[in-house]
Amino acid sequence: MRTFTYERATDAQGALAAMSRPGAKFISGGTNLLDLMKLEIEQPSHLVDISRLPLADIEELPDGGLRLGAQATNSAAAADPRVRTRYPVLTQALVSGASGQLRNMASVGGNLLQRTRCPYFYYSAAGCNKRDPGSGCAAIGGYNRIHAILGASEACIATHPSDMAVAMTALEAQIELLDSDHSTRRVAIADFHRLPGDTPHIETDLRPGEMITSVMLPPAPPGGQVYRKVRDRASFEFALVSVAAIVATDGETISSARVAFGGVAHKPWRSADAEAALTGRPATMATYRTAAEAAMRDAVGQGHNDFKIELAKRTLCRTLARAVQVS
Repeated sequence: MRTFTYERATDAQGALAAMSRPGAKFISGGTNLLDLMKLEIEQPSHLVDISRLPLADIEELPDGGLRLGAQATNSAAAADPRVRTRYPVLTQALVSGASGQLRNMASVGGNLLQRTRCPYFYYSAAGCNKRDPGSGCAAIGGYNRIHAILGASEACIATHPSDMAVAMTALEAQIELLDSDHSTRRVAIADFHRLPGDTPHIETDLRPGEMITSVMLPPAPPGGQVYRKVRDRASFEFALVSVAAIVATDGETISSARVAFGGVAHKPWRSADAEAALTGRPATMATYRTAAEAAMRDAVGQGHNDFKIELAKRTLCRTLARAVQVS
């Protein structure tokens, strides 16, 4: 690990001012950043600790939604009675991530900004356009079992690792950002993370000098909410495929549906095609299979990850069936 300087910010504006130093980077729980620093993938010269900023509260919104402070831990967000009651899909996603110890440290804001777990990104001897723009993508033609089947490009086939962000995408959350000039803006989570295109190293819509202050959850949508994660082992493992489904029914007919996938793309993947195939149709396995085919219509495997296409279809069907059951 390279040497660096450190300071603890006492307020948001002070934290943003400290980021004007060359090589400065925010640190909160450090559950991803410290690993990357040890491997010299991240090489900040100055760390600005924002973990003690007064941004950890979970608050009611006038419209019946919730504001999750960016410094709220994953454990605190998952355990909040309002989250558990109104947004069970989010609690389910949060508790499926990492381990209890890491969830106690990881923050809501940091979770959104964690970087890919592609092994070639972590291996400095391999080409990786995300780590070293222009060096190529060793995963294409390499061992790509965990990689993207949707939205990839010739520059990058990495996937986004967050479980939380998948559930928040289905919930249509918005991210509140603060700039050093005291201005704020909100970005829909669906627009916050970017597909790789020719610039996979630009991962989010976050601008220089901005920080995440909170995530706004709108009022809970109608219907049953379920998050299902398929992985190689039962804990401390990233998703091969995950699905967040929110389904409401009117009698035997699906009246509304939201579907988001994890583990399949460079960002949480909201499937408008699956939702269109479900809405107004009977809540049957035949409908779920039709939706699954629609969701994976444009999926492309890279060899070792071809199995993920069928796995995503089956995971969606099971998740939809459970969401209807609990609706």
